[in-house]
Amino acid sequence: MRYVRIFLSLLAILLTACGNGSGQSSSQPQTTAYIQNKGSDTIVNLALAWAETYQGEHTDVSISVTGGGSGTGIAALINKTVDIANASRQIKQEELDQAKNNGVDPVEFVVAKDAIAVIVNLENPVTHLTLQQISDMYSGKINNWQDVGGENRPIVRLSRETNSGTHVYFLETVIRLGDKNNKTMFSTNTLLLPSSEGIINELRQNPNAIGYDGLGYVPKDLKMIEVGRTDAGPFVLPSIATVNDHSYPIARDLYMYTAGQPTGAVKDYLDWITTSTEAQKIVAQLGFVPIK
Repeated sequence: MRYVRIFLSLLAILLTACGNGSGQSSSQPQTTAYIQNKGSDTIVNLALAWAETYQGEHTDVSISVTGGGSGTGIAALINKTVDIANASRQIKQEELDQAKNNGVDPVEFVVAKDAIAVIVNLENPVTHLTLQQISDMYSGKINNWQDVGGENRPIVRLSRETNSGTHVYFLETVIRLGDKNNKTMFSTNTLLLPSSEGIINELRQNPNAIGYDGLGYVPKDLKMIEVGRTDAGPFVLPSIATVNDHSYPIARDLYMYTAGQPTGAVKDYLDWITTSTEAQKIVAQLGFVPIK
């Protein structure tokens, strides 16, 4: 009988422990909403910071953020595989047509602003360029730094790949100077790199290179070029202030797109991004320009 009592006592302790364990598990918050967010590599770090902060305050929401480029995000929206597409350019008419044919009605939200910085190696003595000079350099009309006040060195052109919204924006705004009838293209020997990090790494080791990137991605060991609309200037560096006062000429809106008007958790998340002081402070902290 003594062994039976010992056995029963041990069994009771075991059952109590199991009960406590299951009680702890059931008290954990359960995710009730899952948001898929994909697209622009320019926005990806900002989107990750937003998602981390929001999930910390809304434990019932899980947000997955991936990059791949604006075109990739918009294509996923059209194919109905994401809830939110990030884009560093506006959606194109042909993408709108594809969306309509697939029963998707893209809705646009401006979530932040950005400046595109023109960047060179610290060893490069050039400090300022006009939009026309940058256009001529990237289109192949100017091929030596000597022609823009630098040393007798060949120009190595760096760009993002064609699925990048930053690539499209730079082509339309800088190389084509905002002229919709202008068909100028990147020089055929432009090096197309898959990421902002690729451009930054190449610039660090190549004093002949010129590149461009979102302001929030420019490290202190590279030099930003002052840009002027004309030869007379003024020549301006990109910053939050110069984007807001419109003196820096290469600035843009950053977007999120949904398939139709958002509802539920997606609407709540976008409302937080576009209206809350907390979300827009993160924009400034990461080197972008708040919309508020």
